[in-house]
Amino acid sequence: MWLLFAVLSSVFAALTSILAKMGISEVNSNLATAIRTTVVLILSWGIVLLTNAHTGLREISQKSWIFLILSGLATGASWLCYYKALQIGDVSKVVPIDKLSVVITLVLAFVLLHETFTAKSLIGCILIGAGTLFMVL
Repeated sequence: MWLLFAVLSSVFAALTSILAKMGISEVNSNLATAIRTTVVLILSWGIVLLTNAHTGLREISQKSWIFLILSGLATGASWLCYYKALQIGDVSKVVPIDKLSVVITLVLAFVLLHETFTAKSLIGCILIGAGTLFMVL
């Protein structure tokens, strides 16, 4: 089931980039990010309420709160930078560079989470990095 959601995530991420580029040509990128964030906030809380997931709020540990807040700050910074880059750059160049996050994530997962970093992971990172350079240059 995770594979289905991962594929759907990539499809929606692609649509996000294209729709954002079409929508921000005459809008300040920070304002556009705020509008996008508001829509995401309403959608997320709507799903939480519809599925009764809000009942778990009291069970969240302090450690989880801290990391979720930090993750939210990182997401906000990422979105602000991404929308500014989309506004002034070509989607076909911004998106591949943004997807270098895959390589950075794998390295951080190895260093911080002690996940396995295999030869396959290393080759994949090299190929993603090389592919990004090839697409951008």
